[in-house]
Amino acid sequence: MPVYGAMQIYLPIAEMSVDAFLLLGLGATVGFLSGVFGVGGGFLLTPLLLFIGVPSPIAVASQANQLVASSVSGVLAQWRRGNVDHQIGAVMIAGGVVGAVAGVWLFGVLRSLGQIDLVISLCYVLFLGVIGGMMLVESLRAILKRRRNPLQRAKLHQHMWIHGLPLKMRFRKSKLYISALVPAAIGLFIGLLAAIMGVGGGFLMIPAMIYLLGMPTQTVVGTSLFQIIFVTATVTVLQAVQNQTVDGVLAALLLAGGVVGAQFGARAGQRLRGEQLRALLAVLVLAVCAKLLIDLFAPPPDVFSFDYGAR
Repeated sequence: MPVYGAMQIYLPIAEMSVDAFLLLGLGATVGFLSGVFGVGGGFLLTPLLLFIGVPSPIAVASQANQLVASSVSGVLAQWRRGNVDHQIGAVMIAGGVVGAVAGVWLFGVLRSLGQIDLVISLCYVLFLGVIGGMMLVESLRAILKRRRNPLQRAKLHQHMWIHGLPLKMRFRKSKLYISALVPAAIGLFIGLLAAIMGVGGGFLMIPAMIYLLGMPTQTVVGTSLFQIIFVTATVTVLQAVQNQTVDGVLAALLLAGGVVGAQFGARAGQRLRGEQLRALLAVLVLAVCAKLLIDLFAPPPDVFSFDYGAR
């Protein structure tokens, strides 16, 4: 049911009314997180839209457009500081576009089967729970280690099996010489998640860039946002053309709030250490996961309801 507030606005594709200031506030909050953590914020915005009653297919597709805007705003701030590795970003974008095309097709299939709502919820609980838990444990260990020996410097990266893969490239900005297959595969997987879950994938991409690729933390945030821009833009266009699930009014309000919030977030993020950023992000991820898990098992308020996913 519509929630009546100070400034109600009708969302034509979602077929509901909502307070415009509420949407602007959600966009600004997620934009701020985008600037601080280098994530698109979709892992938080999609559940928040679901909580206020926006149908899941509309929430996933429409907020991807907001991720483009907030990521552009955030990456400009990071670009001025020299924190963007364009080479790795370009390789990840190539894989991400392929993943986005496949993900939008799969989204349409699941929607036609009426299973998209369940799939979206399960994906969020699974990925947010696992990744959030791993990030929290690792970041707390790093913080404790730094306190015991504050002068100890972390290694740039460790050699693993991925360093033996073919098609190696030299990424001078991040001081890496690794196979291009690894960042391309990360981009491919993130593109799939962007289409199905409506996320920029930063909560997965940032740990992968740090622990798999061995990138320095200061270049991870900007490069993550750089990749998110192009992948989420591709998802938005494909969702609008193939599935008609992009609500322009909803996307515009989220976009307006996100641009402003990202600028403040980029400034705030410079005041925290890398392990502190990862710990805060992990707490946010786990909080959203807990809320979704509770809602997944909670009995519905109405016995009979319309399945928007099968429309």
